[in-house]
Parts: sequence; structure tokens; C-alpha cells
Amino acid sequence: MHYLFLGLMLAVSLPVLAQSDTLSNQSNQHTDTLRTVVMLRGTVGETVDTKRVPLVGANVYWLGTTVGAATDSLGRFALPVVDSVRRLAISYVGYQADTLTIADPTRPITATLRAERTLAAVTVSGSPGQVDRINPIQTELITQRTLAKAACCNLSESFETNASVSVSFADAVTGAKQIQFLGLGGQYVQTNVENIPTIRGLATTFGLNYIPGTWITSIDVGKGAGSVVNGYESMSGQMNIELQKPDSPDRLFLNGYANSFGRFEGNVNWSQPINKKWSVGVLGHASTQRAELDQNGDGFRDLPLYTQLNAINRYKYSSDRFMAQFGVKALYDDRDGGQLSRYGPTRYDFGNTTKRLEFFSKTAILFPDKPYKGLGLILNGLTHDQTANFGFRPYSGQQRTFYANLIYQNIIGNTNHTYKAGLSYLLDDYRESLAPIQMSRTESVPGVFAEYTYTDSDKLTLVLGGRFDYHNLFGAQLTPRAHLKYNLNDHLTLRASGGRGFRVPNLLIENFGYFVSSRAIINDATLQPEISWNYGLSLSQDFQLLGMKSSFVADFHRTTFENQLIVDVDHPREIYFYNLSSQGRGGQSYANSFQAELNIQPARRFDVKLAYRLFDVQQTMGGPFGESRLLPKMMVSRDRVLLNAGYALPFDKWKFDATLQWNGPRRIPYLREGYVHTSYENMPTAYSPGFATLYAQVSRAFRSGFELYLGGENLTGFRQTDPIISPNDPFSTSFDAGSRVWGPITGAMVYVGFRFKPQR
Repeated sequence: MHYLFLGLMLAVSLPVLAQSDTLSNQSNQHTDTLRTVVMLRGTVGETVDTKRVPLVGANVYWLGTTVGAATDSLGRFALPVVDSVRRLAISYVGYQADTLTIADPTRPITATLRAERTLAAVTVSGSPGQVDRINPIQTELITQRTLAKAACCNLSESFETNASVSVSFADAVTGAKQIQFLGLGGQYVQTNVENIPTIRGLATTFGLNYIPGTWITSIDVGKGAGSVVNGYESMSGQMNIELQKPDSPDRLFLNGYANSFGRFEGNVNWSQPINKKWSVGVLGHASTQRAELDQNGDGFRDLPLYTQLNAINRYKYSSDRFMAQFGVKALYDDRDGGQLSRYGPTRYDFGNTTKRLEFFSKTAILFPDKPYKGLGLILNGLTHDQTANFGFRPYSGQQRTFYANLIYQNIIGNTNHTYKAGLSYLLDDYRESLAPIQMSRTESVPGVFAEYTYTDSDKLTLVLGGRFDYHNLFGAQLTPRAHLKYNLNDHLTLRASGGRGFRVPNLLIENFGYFVSSRAIINDATLQPEISWNYGLSLSQDFQLLGMKSSFVADFHRTTFENQLIVDVDHPREIYFYNLSSQGRGGQSYANSFQAELNIQPARRFDVKLAYRLFDVQQTMGGPFGESRLLPKMMVSRDRVLLNAGYALPFDKWKFDATLQWNGPRRIPYLREGYVHTSYENMPTAYSPGFATLYAQVSRAFRSGFELYLGGENLTGFRQTDPIISPNDPFSTSFDAGSRVWGPITGAMVYVGFRFKPQR
């Protein structure tokens, strides 16, 4: 059935492909010719000390039309040529806009924008976020401008104004945050940092806190089956985070932050050219929480005390024919949660210490006369050591990973037909223990992949990809994926996607928060890969409202699992793990996601976003009693509404932003006192109430490059009053701080901060 769907996508596109071939008949000599689509390609950047630096997320469009594109992480763009239009407009926030006359659209262009030196001269305004019109994969680009709309101290706090990604606390003690995307947890999203798989393995629990927001230049959020080039673990989507580069035009950036809960943070970004080809960069971060907070009076810290030190040292070499980047990342993170200090040495204590060291390199052979051709190699190695304790129960985890990805790209005949092909290798070695459970395994996965892209004029883009991996534990794995983008007209775009994904779950680290309890761990699962299929459709419409640019996007995605690790916390005293495959042929697990989003500009420099999202996520439960009942997945809110409004005064001197979120009810464990769980068929279900949260921020920029900001989170003050069961007796069999956290644990919080970027 799944392969039939992919075949159907190909069959639907074949008539369009056939139309692109023209048959000429001359003197009874028949010659097939490919219809070449003219695409204008080029780069947008700026010049810093005679060196060219790309601009990410610059707007490039044909003047007087809605045909445009946003530049990628290398400053590149490609957009179809529009008949009789030769004026190209280019804009970027904080830079002088430019308009070029394109005499020959078949030749690549190089556009250079000039940064403004004073606030009084800044005339460019930009949208806080944008959907990539060129990419066949439905992708939203989150820019630095969007990130600056909130505190964004780290990646987990970078989605407050985003409707697709929701973030919440995993439990009431550890401080770990988890994301939900298309109705599934963060482990099903392949999260890359500069195209290197990063937040995976033992980094799944706290990894969102390991990437400071001030290091980020952009985030690409892709829905559905991703590209096979980046691996096989993408199930619900792919995210790629781009960080500040050594050749960044901003030589120095400083940031400080403090909030009313006693959290303090400092960040520094520094870059410096060594010579015309070499540059060096350092990203540094330090943060701490030293004040105890107990707003609900249950005797437990609402937030753990913690200290984090985090740094990257990287180098870049760039020439006409060769490019290289390499560097080292180092992280130390220490957390101390549980009962308040006044309970003394016998208190219930949660502690976690993580030490992580990582090396990466990216090299590429370039062909200046053939910009569509290239050969790249990505290498990454890391060591991750983690120790923790849940009361008197100790945990330890070690991960050693090596990753290599060799990518070659070229064209077939002309740029209508492009392809990428390559080889990959992944080595994971895990050693985990949570008394009395011991889990160890080594995965060795060589793979080969290929991805073909067909582009027909400004109407159709078809991407067909596949990869073959041989897993040392689970044998051959085939991963087919397909993406189709069709422009119904200049303003309306249809996208469709489908593909397979698989991953091996890490039972302990991916369920870390559940272990802050006295539940008995009953592992009836055998180590099996999780296998899923994802299908998606989306429509995006650009239009003019009150003379201003607006857009509407609606999408539907469905993810079905052939096999999945089921986490069952319906029992008050136990947590069960079992495989979906053990539920028999009738076992099901699926996630349906629908989202509609409207972006409008009621007035100049005034942006409004209104979005609604609906999840239908179901799993077959009942393994412990040999039963099968399809139930809503725990802790997944069915409905979510988001309203964001942002306004900036001329020259971005003052900026105001507010976001209101409403999260609907979600299923939680039914743990009424005295209830005995004997059957899934007659088991009652419980749901949390819905709640609303408000975020707001105001910032003031000065000509010196100094910016002050003041904001608040959860300004509605809503908080869950009873996130912990039996907090007065944490060593009893009824204690549970991990399975019933459905809302904010803390009330309203106010923060202040500054950003400083010296003017050049």
C-alpha cells in the first residue's frame, strides 16, 4: 500500500513530464528534445573587508509579481524567469534594498547589499517568517528576526511564535523540555545542525537546551518525509539549524539575560578573518539558575538549579575551488532538582551531569564554471557521558558516535534534471543503565542514496529519492521518498509528499521524565526498529489584503507506524514498555495532523499570524493484559490556537510583539484514589483542562548597536497546581512526578536583556 502511494505520485506526474518533451518532425526525421526551463540563479551577500559573506533569508522577487524566493544558508537562490519582466528586487532586514535589471537571465548573478550604518537610514522591513516557495518540501524558514521576537535563550524557547512546533515540560522535576511536531515527539523529528544529525541518541532529553538561541542564524522546519540525503531517521519532519559562521560580518555580538525566577545567562559570538581565505570563530555560552522556586508549595523545586557551560571553536577556509569548515564543540551541564534544600540530606534529589565533546568537518570541491556541480564530505564524531540519579536510583549513559556523508551533485543534460548521490556511514555505541536495567548495543550502518529532481518551468518540481542501508542488527532497510510541488498559478501552490522512515528507539533516555517516580519499570519490549510511513498534502496561497502582502497555508499529514515502542503509563504503580507488533495484526498507531495558518499585514510594519492546529493521535494499548484497545495517545493536545502580532516603528527603533496560545485538553493517566486497573476495555479515561498562555516583548534599539529588551512569559499566570502525586512522601509507592504534567508548572515570569553588536 505504501509503495503504491509513491507509485501513484509518480504516475500523476508522468503526464506533466510527457508534456515537457516536444517532438519535432522535419523531413521524416524525428528528434526528441528536452524543453529547457529558464531559471535565474545567483547569490546575495555583502562585502566585509574585501571578503564576500552570504546573506541568509534575503528576499528575491520579480518586481510587480509574487514570484520570488528566499536565499538559503549559502546565500543562494533560484527562481523561474517571468516573461517580459526583467526587474529583480532584493531586500534584507537592516540592509539597503536593491533593484537590478536582468539582461540575460541564463547567466548567474551576484548581488551585493550594503548594510546601513545608522538607524535613521534603515528602510527595509521584513516578514517575521516565510514559507519557501521554491522548495518542494513544505518548509518554513525561521530567521533571526523571528527569533528576536522572544527571549529565545536556547532552541527549546525558539518556537513560541511558531504554530507547527509546540514545546512543553516533560515532567515536574528534571526541567527537560520536549517538542511535538505533527502529533509526535521530538525523537521522530530529524534535527540537524548544519546538516549534521545532532539532537538524537542521549541528547534527546536535554538536547534542545544545548543550542543557545543567539548562536542561531536560521531554522528550516520541513514537514513530512525529508530528504534521503540526510539519512533515514526523519519520520514526521526535518529541522536544520544554521549557526553563526567564522566569516560572519558581525565580528562581535554580546547578549545578557536575567529573569524573575533567578536565571542568568551570557552569550558571546566572535569571528575574525585570519587572511583572505581563512577565518576563525568562537561561540560561547554560560547560564545558571541558583534560586529555589516553589510556587505551588508542594516542597519540590519547580525548576532545577543548574549550570551550563557551552562553547564552539571553528575555522573556515574558502577559495574558488575548495571550501572547508571544521571545529570542536564542548558542553558541561549540571542539574539539581527535587525537594527543597530545607529537607536536608535525606530529601528526594534529582541530579544530572552531562559532559559532551564533539568534532565536525565539512569539505567541498567546487566548480566555478559549473555551479550545479559539487562534491562534499561531512564528518562528525562525538562522545557523550551522562550520569543522573532519581532519588536513590542511579542512571548512567555513554554514547560514542561517528558519522560520515559523501555527497555528489550534478545535472543530467541540463538544469531541469539534477541529482544527488552518495555514500553514508553511521556508527553508534550506547551503554545505558538504570538500576536494575542494563542496555547496551552497537549499531553499524553503511548506506547508499540517490535523489533526482525534475523541474518544469515555474509549474512543477518532482523529487524522487531512495536510500539503501544495511543495519548490522536489523539487516537491509529501504527508504523511498517522493515530493511533488505544483504551482496551480502564480499565487497558489500544491505540495504532496510521501516516504518511509525508521529508527532504533532508546528506551531509557527517551522516557527520562517518567523515571521521576516510584513506578516499577516492566520492559516487555524487544529491541526492534520503529518503522513509519508519512504522507502529506499542503496548499499555500499568496494574496493582497488592503494592498499588503498576505498568505494562507493549509496542510494535512498522516504518519502510520508498522512498528513502534509503546510507552504505557495507564497503570498507577507501573510503567510498561512493549512493541506495537506484539499487539497482533490489529495493532495500530497513527498520527493525523491538520493546520491552517493566515499571515496578514494590516498596516506597514504590522504583522499578524493566526493559526489553528488539530491532532488525532491514536495507539493500540492493552499489552499487559493481552487486550487491544485503540486509545488517544497520552499528553497530546487535540486542539491548539496561536495568535501572534508584531509591530515595529520606522527603522526598527522600537519593536513590540505578543503571542497568545490556547492549548486544548489532552488525555492524562486516570489515577483516582482507590481505582484498580483490571481491564483496558472498561478503563475510564481522564483529560486535562485547556489553558491559555500569553507571551510579550518590547525592545528598543540604539544607533550604537545596543538593544534593550523587556518581556514576559505565561503572563496569563496559569499553572498546574498538582503536577506531583504524593509530594509529601516521595519514597512511597504512589509518588509520581513524571506522568501527569500537562501544563505550565510556573506562573508569570518577567525577563530583561540586552544585545550589543558594534557598528562597523
